[in-house]
Amino acid sequence: MKLHRIKLSATKHFAARVVLTAAALVLATAFALPKPASAGTLGADKLALFPKETGELGYADMKKARTMKWFPQLQEQMLPANFKQFEKFLASAGVDPNSQVEELAWGLVPEGMTAKTEQAGSSAVPTGEQVVGVALGNFTPDATKAYFKQQKLPTFEVRGYTLYAFGTGSGANDLFFLYFDSSTAAFGHRKLLEEMIEVHFGQEDSLLRNDKLFPLVSEANGTGIVWTVLNPAYTRLAMQQLAPEVQQFPEAAKLITRMQNMIISVNAGDGIEGKFSAVCGSVDDANALGQLIQAGMLYKRYQATKENPDLAQMLDQASVTPAGDRVVLHLSLSDAQMTSLIQHNTFALKM
Repeated sequence: MKLHRIKLSATKHFAARVVLTAAALVLATAFALPKPASAGTLGADKLALFPKETGELGYADMKKARTMKWFPQLQEQMLPANFKQFEKFLASAGVDPNSQVEELAWGLVPEGMTAKTEQAGSSAVPTGEQVVGVALGNFTPDATKAYFKQQKLPTFEVRGYTLYAFGTGSGANDLFFLYFDSSTAAFGHRKLLEEMIEVHFGQEDSLLRNDKLFPLVSEANGTGIVWTVLNPAYTRLAMQQLAPEVQQFPEAAKLITRMQNMIISVNAGDGIEGKFSAVCGSVDDANALGQLIQAGMLYKRYQATKENPDLAQMLDQASVTPAGDRVVLHLSLSDAQMTSLIQHNTFALKM
């Protein structure tokens, strides 16, 4: 979404495009109200490709997103300049992300964390990660194969699938992509791509066997043109970056440590609307966190009143509702407000 992966290195531009595209829409809604609209659903066969240890799973209906008149400007604002070189590379290899990719799903696997520090009750957040994803659309694998052969670019064979490298193919952060078929391409770091292939052949466990994250993925799937589900570690990281004002309150640190998950869904039609749901450690935690979030939003709205009145208005329309062990934030945003926010560089990438 991401939304909370803003400081990405130059070696992760393919991953950045996926995450930032979804993040653009998620940020645009700032946790909005759900309404009837076309929602994206990722098939079980595609979900089953992702590794069990996935810490964040996200989805974006790119075909729908491109119908939003402000979307090209938003993409331009958030897209790292160096990534344009990679776009040209993909185009020359027979892949046009702007026309051929209709849906995107991505998974993030944190690095440098143990099973214990990933779970609720820890204050640790991911300091690095690897990405793997699936792009659905209409592709021409033969054109890509011919281009790589003509240019003598590095490729690798894994269980009958060809991995195409962006870079030398030997760097730790080099990215690759492959085709499962003419409508399904996979991309990401080599280790995870190879694991995805093993999952495809039934030799490794898939996300479907993650009994903590997968039920929430099933809940989010189909609720918006963009939706994202985070495990406890990524939830803590998201709270740090999405709601820094909340953490000015000493009570917030313990509440955030005990948070379980986060679910974000976004819809767009006549306007932009979505829903943000934080799964807390208890009902009491949800009530307390709801109060802190309200106070943090009030502070942020005050800050934005003069410099970015549309952002202030957007925050003014927000509602925070504790619901059992969850805190649910809602807000809606018009196309005009969205355009104004873009003009104020609200979503500009901070490198």
